[in-house]
Amino acid sequence: MDNDVAARRLALGWSQAELATRLGVSRQTVISIERGRFDPSLPLAFRIAAMFGASIEEMFRPDDAQA
Repeated sequence: MDNDVAARRLALGWSQAELATRLGVSRQTVISIERGRFDPSLPLAFRIAAMFGASIEEMFRPDDAQA
């Protein structure tokens, strides 16, 4: 799944550790989501989207392999 997490996080000047703390997850989870190696659970995807004032559809998109 493609996502805009890293770009949106950087636009706010947040580190991966800061975003992880705000979301209540590990920094490794943030890294894995940003790199597309881990698809977040639906509750976590909602928290991420809300954190950035976006919808889930704005934050996460199927990658070409899944389309």
